[in-house]
Formats: sequence, structure tokens, C-alpha cells
Amino acid sequence: MDRCGWVSADPLYESYHDTEWGVPEYDSRALWEKLILDGFQAGLSWITILRKRESFRAAFQGFDPHVIAGWGETEVVRLLADPGIIRHRGKIEATIGNARAWQAIEVEQGFAAYLWDYVGGHPIQNQWRSLSDVPAQTDISVKLSKDLKKRGFKFCGPTITYAFMQAVGMVNDHVVTCACHEPVARMARSKA
Repeated sequence: MDRCGWVSADPLYESYHDTEWGVPEYDSRALWEKLILDGFQAGLSWITILRKRESFRAAFQGFDPHVIAGWGETEVVRLLADPGIIRHRGKIEATIGNARAWQAIEVEQGFAAYLWDYVGGHPIQNQWRSLSDVPAQTDISVKLSKDLKKRGFKFCGPTITYAFMQAVGMVNDHVVTCACHEPVARMARSKA
């Protein structure tokens, strides 16, 4: 199977690429989880996060932002002692703050609707021929990043935000030679 060039031969990575990456996600909680994990990935490889994802889900109560929004120093200390996750105080504290920011957006308009408005409600269908053509950030990811930060989010710079947009299918950045490009494009067309 032809895949995007960033995918290693690791079966976990292949499965993630083939079944999740680029598939349009419309669930507010699932979108928040993916944004948080992208923030934890900053400075690390994505495979590190994939290998720890289930531990993250257990440690962060299934990534329920309503639960996490009420956390404080006790939970931060507990998480800093958990070897199953990335033990970075700034990222852990940001997750708690991000849960509170998520709640405000969710009440205001729904987190999923807020995010998808940035792409007009439909995935952008890119036609990249090679991995070197794929940008690290775009004007849209810069705007989204700035607005998320204005609303209290942290660890959501424009590169993280663009990686998130790719992961949740707001953009189809599977290269055109990848076996997943056309199936993901069809998913977007069926939602339109």
C-alpha cells in the first residue's frame, strides 16, 4: 500500500495513518482530545504520543473536559508522577486551562462548529504531489492559533494547529499518490 512519506513501518503508525489521520472528525470532545495530544507532541515524535495514547486517556479521565476543567495542583502532581504519559508540568497545566477554554467555546457555539467554521464546514482538499509540498502551517492555522490563544488555549501554535487540522480531516493532506487520499476525499464529499 502506498502511504504518505511520514509514515514509518511501525504497525501502530500505519494503522493510525490508514484509519484515523485525515478522516473528518465532528465530535467536540474527540476534537479537543486530538488538539491536546498535538500539544503534548510538541518537540516529540507523533509515534511517542500514539504509544502513550491509552495511558493518556486513562490518566486524563477519557479526556472529559468537564472533569479536567475542575482539576488543580493535586491532579497536576498525580500526573507528573505518571510514567505512562509525557510528564511536562506546562503541558499538563495547559490541558486544565484548555479544558476551561473548551467549555466556554462549547457553550458559546460548540467546539466542533467553532473549528469547522475555519474551513467553511467542509474539509479542504489539497492535491500535494510530495511530502515536501505540504506546508507546516497555513494562513488558516495562523488565524485559528491566534484565536485559540485569545480564548485561553496554550500549546496551540500555528504549526501544532495545522498538524491538528490535518489529523482531524479539516484538510486532506494525504499526498495524491497515497492510497488514503481518495477515500478521505470521498468522505468529505459524502458529508457535503
